[in-house]
Amino acid sequence: MHKNWKKVISSLFTLMLAILLVACGNKNDKKEGDGPVELEFFYPVNVGGPATKVIDQIVADFEAENPDIKVNPVYTGNYDDTFTKIQTAVQGGTPPDLFISLATHRFTMEDLGIVEPLDHFIEADKDGKEYIEDFLPSFMEDSYVDGKTISIPFQRSTMVLYYNKDLFKEAGLDPEQPPTSWDELIEYSKKLTNDDHFGVGLALNSGSAQWSFGGFSLQNSKDGGNLMSDDGKKVFFDTPENIEALQLWIDLQNKYEVMNKGIVQWTDLPTQFLAQEVAMIYHTTGNMGNINENAEFEFGTAFLPGNKRMAAPTGGGNFYISKDISDQHKEAAWKFIRFATSTEQLTNWSLNTGYIPPRQSSIDSDEMQKYYSEIPQARVAYEQLEVAKPELTTYDAAQVWRILNDSIQSAITGEKTAAEALKEAQANADAVLERYQGE
Repeated sequence: MHKNWKKVISSLFTLMLAILLVACGNKNDKKEGDGPVELEFFYPVNVGGPATKVIDQIVADFEAENPDIKVNPVYTGNYDDTFTKIQTAVQGGTPPDLFISLATHRFTMEDLGIVEPLDHFIEADKDGKEYIEDFLPSFMEDSYVDGKTISIPFQRSTMVLYYNKDLFKEAGLDPEQPPTSWDELIEYSKKLTNDDHFGVGLALNSGSAQWSFGGFSLQNSKDGGNLMSDDGKKVFFDTPENIEALQLWIDLQNKYEVMNKGIVQWTDLPTQFLAQEVAMIYHTTGNMGNINENAEFEFGTAFLPGNKRMAAPTGGGNFYISKDISDQHKEAAWKFIRFATSTEQLTNWSLNTGYIPPRQSSIDSDEMQKYYSEIPQARVAYEQLEVAKPELTTYDAAQVWRILNDSIQSAITGEKTAAEALKEAQANADAVLERYQGE
């Protein structure tokens, strides 16, 4: 009897193991095309407003037209959080099928070998050439690496000056004449500062300071050059012009006392502006929807005040497709990108968020033109593209950003002078980028 039970138990164990192996085999051996293709889509939100709801609607509209593809949108925090989660997923062997990440990460993405070049998809589309040529040059400029298209513009922006027209009137300033130069910025900020509010606000936290500083650097550049070389292998932090720009930031806080002291947070600025705690802020046009909906005062927008020249940094995120996924998933991901960046969808995206639609056909659409006529503040960001250039973009971008951000903060907090901080930033960034110099 004892032996028989042992045989029965052994047989049952063998049967269960066989069933388990078959089940596993069915899962792992499932052929491409069995059921809908499921895509995992990582995306960030770095502004206020209804951006997540708009993403959900884009996904729903796409799935309605493409029942054979299911898209699972995963909100992954801000841009820094998203980049970290992408890297973690890739290292764990489970990359998202597609994702939105900063355009400034393009050199890093290519260097790590984690993104799929998109030219073959563009060439295979019957209207691929027309599609790409419709994107605004200022945004397509940072979609390429070594002549390859590796990302498609989506939630793109420039930094603009938001200002409170009511507070301008109270200070005796013309509400239709915002500052156009650094000297005027100082002058206006002094008049706007009192016990109730500061004159101007700039984001100086890590991850945002480099974007703000990029604009000041461009405005003060001797020859119109950027913080970095076009190939992303060199930076130009330690210049007299950049030292002067950083000193201006220090002076706004300490000498003129027209800006909140310390490290001002990017996410706090719109809230402070809406609460009328600061009269002018440098911020993304991607916050236009949020500010327009919630401001209880009349506000305006303007080009960033210039010095040697007018200039502004572009910013925001592009679509990427992961390299280490199946061809079927790549095709489905490209289909979703084409849908999300259609003229209609980009127009709707802009109307609901304030981001600049990166295609000319969206800009020219009746809906956008009506929007611009009703909310002329939104048009400024598009018009400013004429003097805009990409923000700090290099290989090992996250590390180079951290270096510049840390150095800027050391100057703001008084640990170093502007010259000492940027000299240190230059040396540390040179060390990081040295291995790319000979390529």
